[in-house]
Order: sequence, then C-alpha cells, then structure tokens
Amino acid sequence: MLCLTLITYLSFVVQISFVTIAVAAGLYYLAEFVEEYTVLSKKIIWWMNSGSLIIYILLWLFEGFPLLLVSCGILAQVSHFVILTDFPYISFLSPSFLIAIAFIVINHYLAFDHFGNVMYSFSELMAYFTLCLWLVPFALFLSLSANENALPTVRETSDGDVVSNYFSKKEKKYGLLSLFNYAKEAILPHQSKKGF
Repeated sequence: MLCLTLITYLSFVVQISFVTIAVAAGLYYLAEFVEEYTVLSKKIIWWMNSGSLIIYILLWLFEGFPLLLVSCGILAQVSHFVILTDFPYISFLSPSFLIAIAFIVINHYLAFDHFGNVMYSFSELMAYFTLCLWLVPFALFLSLSANENALPTVRETSDGDVVSNYFSKKEKKYGLLSLFNYAKEAILPHQSKKGF
C-alpha cells in the first residue's frame, strides 16, 4: 500500500511538470505570434472582445443576469476597445488601461457575489469566467510583448529623427516574451555550433 501511494505522488508530480511545460510552451508560441502578426492579433482580440460583449447582452436577455453585472461587463469591454485603438502600444499609466484594470476587479467582485447567491453548475461558472472575464484581458496581457519590437513611429520621438532615437534607446525590455527568453536561457543548456 505504501509503494502504490508513493508511485501515485510521483506520477502526480510528473503530470504537473508536463502540464506546466505545455502551458509555458503554448504561452511562448502565443507571445511570438502576437509579436510577429500585430495587425492580425489586433483583429483577433477585437473579435474576441465583440464576442464577449454579445455574450453579456445574451446573458441579460435570456438568463436574467443582474443589470449591474451586465452593465459593468459591457463597460469593461468598451474599455478594452479603447485600449485596442493604440494597439500594440499599451501604456500602464494610461487612463484606459487603469479603467480596464478597475473594471476587471469590479467584475470579479460582482461575479463572485452573483454566483455566490445563485446556484449554477461548475461548467457554467467556468464558461462565464473564461469567456466574459478572462479571455480578452489575457489576450491583452499576451500582447504586451508586441510593444517591445514594434517599429518606431513619430509618437516615440523626443528629439532627433525617428531612427536615431530608436537606436539610441538602451532600455531593458520588460515583457512577457523577454521573461520567456530569460527563462529559456537560464534553464536550457546552450549548444554551440561546430564549424567544420
């Protein structure tokens, strides 16, 4: 009995590590995709945001969700549309970003309050949280790495021309893709190419 228990715990650790590696690889791929195809990523996020907006309206019309929950959800989706106007440039101190963060917190509070009072199945609960609360903010979070390698524009210039200002910046990049690249370099061994 002790041996089977130890094998069970060992297999649980192996399964968690495989799932963690799979999720990290998927996030890395999505961050690369957003960085390479910013226009397509903006369209995909726009359609996801539109879908969430339609879901809120349908939940109010057919499921009788509270008007406060639905209206805050709709305002959150509108704030995401405002963030998308400057995509891929997302400023953490912009009013639209701060309002979107505030609506994320408010929507979670209202959702926990509603689902605490009305009984729903776990799958219905997860469907609501995934499609209405987490999908678009997670996509915007992944798109933060697209800002790092975007081509320079006139908005970024402080003095001088666009190209010299772009190449004179020696700032360290802080984004999701930079975090993944750092983790890849720190964890995986480096292989040197042999020249013949």
